[in-house]
Amino acid sequence: MTSTAAAPVRAWLRFDWTMLVWLGLAAVLVFIVVNPLIRLVLASFEVRDGVGYTFDNYLTAYGRPRYVQALVNTLVMGAGVAALCVVFAVPLAWACSRTDMPARGFVRLCVLAAFIMPPYLGAVGWILLAGPNAGWINRAWVAMTGATEPLVNVFSLTGLIVIMACNLFFFVFVFTTSALELVSSEMEDAANILGAGAVRTAFRITLPLIYPAILAGVIVVFLQSLALFGVPALIAIPARYPVVTTQLWQFFESPVRVEVAAAYAIPLLGITIGLLGLQRLLLARKGYVTVSGKGGERRVVRLGAWRWPMFGFAATICLITVFMPLVVQVQAAFSRAWGRGFSLDNLTLENFRFILFEHQMARQSVFNSVTYAAIAALIAILLSLCIAYIVNRKLLRFSGVLAFLCMAPFVIPGIVLAIGFYAAYAPPPLALYGTALILILAFATRALPIAYASNAAGLRAIHPEMEEAVRILGGGRFMAIRRVVAPLLKRSLVGAWVLVFVPTCQELSTAIFLTGPNTRVMSVLLLDLSEEGKLEQLSALGSVLLVITVIIVAIGFRIVGRDFMLRRT
Repeated sequence: MTSTAAAPVRAWLRFDWTMLVWLGLAAVLVFIVVNPLIRLVLASFEVRDGVGYTFDNYLTAYGRPRYVQALVNTLVMGAGVAALCVVFAVPLAWACSRTDMPARGFVRLCVLAAFIMPPYLGAVGWILLAGPNAGWINRAWVAMTGATEPLVNVFSLTGLIVIMACNLFFFVFVFTTSALELVSSEMEDAANILGAGAVRTAFRITLPLIYPAILAGVIVVFLQSLALFGVPALIAIPARYPVVTTQLWQFFESPVRVEVAAAYAIPLLGITIGLLGLQRLLLARKGYVTVSGKGGERRVVRLGAWRWPMFGFAATICLITVFMPLVVQVQAAFSRAWGRGFSLDNLTLENFRFILFEHQMARQSVFNSVTYAAIAALIAILLSLCIAYIVNRKLLRFSGVLAFLCMAPFVIPGIVLAIGFYAAYAPPPLALYGTALILILAFATRALPIAYASNAAGLRAIHPEMEEAVRILGGGRFMAIRRVVAPLLKRSLVGAWVLVFVPTCQELSTAIFLTGPNTRVMSVLLLDLSEEGKLEQLSALGSVLLVITVIIVAIGFRIVGRDFMLRRT
């Protein structure tokens, strides 16, 4: 063979075969993130049972006043939830991060408990508490006062907003706490020297400095509230207050009108893009930094006489978000009839026995939820780790695009993504609707942002020189990843897996549109039991879900650290 002919062969032999792996991973990411969104947009223009495209789907989706009203109601609800979350979370975050309020660690744990309690279980708890006829609060009110009208009615817009805020205020709390822990005390000290008290300093100095973090939390809460399905299904439907998610579900009732549902969901994407643009516009006009020659010191603010009123506020938030709904739910789980109250003759384990040993679908749903969540978390962690490695080490020219795609599902409402998955993978030739695979892929896609953010942060702490040492000694890039990167990220990967598993195991907004008769998960079955009025069995199954969640979080605490969820979410 001549030297000229041998040159292409030597070039082929020198080809970096790992490049094919990186390109393949990039293709997988594009397939699971971009493809459903493209199919969603195309489906919104497709002719039903025909070939071609039309705008009629949009006319159908928004051609009736009640459909438009549902969208308006959703925006009103989202604004109310975001405002109430600020009222709950910002004072609580300031008190836990910067003051000498008593029991700050306990309050942080309660905030975490409010997050890991699924929103629909909180809704069930508040139905038991504040139902207009049989709720515990109203029964006590009638017994004490002899009134004929209930004191509170959970089936209302106010009830809907409060229940959703009880779960979602966690996001504003985490964003605000993280920002407060970075703000030094020099400017606060200057305000105190000039005569400002602790409260005035907080409003005039501290809060303006963390305004970007609060705004980010508000946007996340608003977007999350638009996409939740469980709470509106339990509260808004009986309250005759239609919202987008319940309306989308009606489009999926027989006959399924996926093209109308797609058209109805598209404006949610527009709202998301508009909010992100508004955030940039608001933050671009001002600067939010503190100037100091050193890192700054963060000293505890002495509240003095305000210590106990502040603790009372925190205790009230913990009471209405965690303890009250949890206590009545546990009571219902161990009761023959939850309305009979706390009495020995009303106690029973029958609900748990029925759920765990007789109800075939309940046992299957527990297995499905744990299995699907575990596999989806593993897929999300491995894929996001590889993408984060490509981005951090700049292995592909378009690595920045891959980072954007990994974070994109964070700002795409879960219900919109679910409809995109249905449009992309339910029809032939794939025909994945009702299978475990479509649920796992959808769950993994929803979890990518959390997994990617965690893995990217871990990789930034590992210097590439450690991998280069392995390669100098004759090892390849994959050996460097296996022997250096993976061991160093072991704890971080476990923490990320737990962070992904917990919300995935509880996911309803995505599952409700993609589950089939044999792939029901606990969240969907809980909704079915609520429609059947079996609140005792529902509470027992919900308690099983909470126990599984607490066990997984406890394992995370043991391996990664006590506050890993509050600091990494």
